[in-house]
Amino acid sequence: MTGGLAGAVAAEWTKLWTVRTAYVCLVAGAVLMGVFTFYYGAIARINDHPVQPVGNAPVAAATLVQFVVVVLAMTAVTSEYATTSVRATLLWVPVRHRVQLAKALVTAVVAVAAGVLLGVLGTAVAWASFEGRATFDRTTVVGQVLLLGCYLALVAVLTAGVSFALRAPAGVLTVLFLLLYGVPTMLVGLGGEVLLTVNDYLPHSAGTHAMLADEAPYPPPVGFLIVAAWAAVGHLTGRQVLRRRDA
Repeated sequence: MTGGLAGAVAAEWTKLWTVRTAYVCLVAGAVLMGVFTFYYGAIARINDHPVQPVGNAPVAAATLVQFVVVVLAMTAVTSEYATTSVRATLLWVPVRHRVQLAKALVTAVVAVAAGVLLGVLGTAVAWASFEGRATFDRTTVVGQVLLLGCYLALVAVLTAGVSFALRAPAGVLTVLFLLLYGVPTMLVGLGGEVLLTVNDYLPHSAGTHAMLADEAPYPPPVGFLIVAAWAAVGHLTGRQVLRRRDA
């Protein structure tokens, strides 16, 4: 295949949109975002919670919505291993890491766009559901929506890397479910200063701190650097496996 990275990206973009998985994931993300943010606003209103920024609702919904991105990015990789079409892909793009980079870039771009659109949807639904129990500051809302898109993009890069490392959907989903939800939930449930500190440095917790603009336990930019570090580790791990193992 000619065209270098640009050609590889174009090929991956075409492949992504020729299967139904991408469309199903995006629709599922919209449904999850709408239902969750409506529920979030309703509970805050009914229980008379303190007034909060309306953008907190779609940020909280990322707990579920992130797995839509996980499935989308994972399928872009594991489906080719399942059908052995990855062999043809690696023949067309003999520089192996370029294939992984192209898939990571394509899924990250889709995740950014989806995250922004879903953030706008979630904000609108939550605003109606809060019924006066939230504040609407344009700068805050725009910032949270954009950060949501960036967080989901990093989740996509992380997922692509883990998918190249493990290659099997069951293994990928298990690892990412534990990393993004299972272990954080367990650590918060058990409590204790040490366990809560560990949780603060896991990707979803760090991303949430950044999106909510928490100053503790670290400034918001540090939170996104932590998520980026996890994404880099996943990407480099997948790259090493791709280089050393046969398709």
